[in-house]
Amino acid sequence: MTAAPRFTNRLANETSPYLLQHAHNPVDWYPWGEEAFARARAEDKPILLSVGYATCHWCHVMERESFEDEAIARLLAGHFVAIKVDREELPDVDHVYMTALQAMGGRGGWPMNVFLTPALAPFYGGTYFPPQPRHGLPAFAGLLSAVAEAWRERRGEIEQQAQALLAHVREGTRLPQRAPSGDLHRKSLATLARSFDRDHGGFGAAPKFPQPALLQYLLALASLGDGQAREMLLVTLHGMAAGGIYDHVGGGFARYSTDGRWHVPHFEKMLYDNAQLVRVYAGAFRLTGDQRLRFVAEDTLAYLAREMHPAASAAAFSSAQDADSEGVEGRFYVWTADELRGALGADAEPAMQLYDATDAGNWEHGVNVLERRDPAAVRAALRLDADAFAAWERSLRERLHAVRARRIAPITDDKVLADWNGMMLRALAETGRLLGRADLVDAARALADFLRGTMHVDGRLRHAWRAGVLRPESFLADHAQVGLGLLELHGATGDAAWLRQAHDLAAAMIERFHVAGDGFYDGEPGLLPVRARDPYDGAVPSGTAAACELLLRLAGAFDRGDWAELAQQAIARQVAILEQAPSAAPALLYAHLLGEHGADLALPAPAGALERARAEFAPLVTIVGGPPDSLPLLQGRRAGEAYLCRHGSCQLPAHSAGQLREQLARLRLDDA
Repeated sequence: MTAAPRFTNRLANETSPYLLQHAHNPVDWYPWGEEAFARARAEDKPILLSVGYATCHWCHVMERESFEDEAIARLLAGHFVAIKVDREELPDVDHVYMTALQAMGGRGGWPMNVFLTPALAPFYGGTYFPPQPRHGLPAFAGLLSAVAEAWRERRGEIEQQAQALLAHVREGTRLPQRAPSGDLHRKSLATLARSFDRDHGGFGAAPKFPQPALLQYLLALASLGDGQAREMLLVTLHGMAAGGIYDHVGGGFARYSTDGRWHVPHFEKMLYDNAQLVRVYAGAFRLTGDQRLRFVAEDTLAYLAREMHPAASAAAFSSAQDADSEGVEGRFYVWTADELRGALGADAEPAMQLYDATDAGNWEHGVNVLERRDPAAVRAALRLDADAFAAWERSLRERLHAVRARRIAPITDDKVLADWNGMMLRALAETGRLLGRADLVDAARALADFLRGTMHVDGRLRHAWRAGVLRPESFLADHAQVGLGLLELHGATGDAAWLRQAHDLAAAMIERFHVAGDGFYDGEPGLLPVRARDPYDGAVPSGTAAACELLLRLAGAFDRGDWAELAQQAIARQVAILEQAPSAAPALLYAHLLGEHGADLALPAPAGALERARAEFAPLVTIVGGPPDSLPLLQGRRAGEAYLCRHGSCQLPAHSAGQLREQLARLRLDDA
């Protein structure tokens, strides 16, 4: 029988798994909100804002070391108002104070611990702080005492510095317009090539991230015939699929690799990475015909369907899975040689060769992170044909998976986020369309029904839902990503209702998050002293980039030149980033490429034999269907024909899939 917790604080009333992890700390935590701010003002105390997320390894460490410590709790209670935030629930809060932390000269990361005045202006901060001084970091207790003393002794100086820092953060949200150069994409590709790892794929040194938005940009360029983009894309996709960042037992990708060759991951798995990578791998399969790429896309989808549905919804998808189990990072995923032999018996030795596993272990503490570097050599040694080898490897995976399922699994953060589920909606619909998987399209329909039926309330698409509780916040990225998912579902099904819903979300997105003459903001006006606007793509595309893509894709269908102009203006506000640091904004580069080289494929219903056109691979082409004359793009069109249109001009109607394919091929060659 489990003992009752000794402490319970306000976070016990929250739904976020991250906040609930801290609900029994002795710290007198508040959630973000007016109750905490009012207490800080009334007691004239600074605020400790601590930001993290449920599957964050160092967040767990700092909780064990500091936030479960009663002496730390007393220090906080005596001198501060302590606020805990889930960065995935409140990305605008995270962005504003992460920007401030980096402006102070600190490194970004989580947990993020920032000290604020009662007016919410930041004045000092950092990420992880240890219980004792080490590696140049102060002990957390000593830091709290020093900040409390500074607040008492140098209050005026602190508040002056805090206001100056806030002004700096606010200035960073002002983005002047400038037209991009005519050779933007050629220059961007050259810049990317300089940081490309030709041996292992990916960009830059360790730690190495998948950067799916960048890979999607390369895929679009490759579809236009760019050989350099194609090479960088395929070397990276095969490198990741061979390395330990890919789960060779259960499928799916970890968040990043700690080394430069994709070997040892940070074992946390995120919905956003996997949803985006599914699209890239499925598209790359259609580009090349390489069956390994198709396998990775479908295997990743199978993992998501098996492990990432929260108990409260069979349609939506959970946010993430932890890197830790039993308090040890990666324990669930790694294998000793003895464990492999026990699971695989007579097949163990060739399996260890296939997975690059050794008796001594290929990682620390004598364990192996499974890789798949040279399957051809193993197949040759076993003298198996391709089909027999695939069956043998499938048997290995099934046996290893059965053994691993008996281990203590990492926790799953089962909250549902609209923007990440929008990415998943798009992945299901697009992959179902490209691979001829009707079951995936059906799953996309179910997810779309959930997002529109459960998370869209009182005319607003909400950001976060868990166990039947819907939070009130709404963000730019939610509208943009769900809109893109609905648009792709329309392309996969021809159902005009999804297209209309995408249009309505785009209209609401402009109303709530666009400021005339100033562009898009990530959140609505609220409690923050600065309205959040992040121009950069991180692990997910920026809200502005996704919004621009959605508006550009809808503009042709609905004859909304004004929407295309809004998107072009938003892109123009970030030209300096695009030209100087293309790897920081690849989704916006993609949107710009779409604006320059995109096309619309009009398929008046019923499409007849041309229904097969939906399965064509053309990432910069938006499929628009419906009864003739039901949309501006379909005015005067005849059912059973296909019309490829670009910048308001359409080619002659195609009467067969072959004719349409020729038109698409010419479009690619023209754009190469």
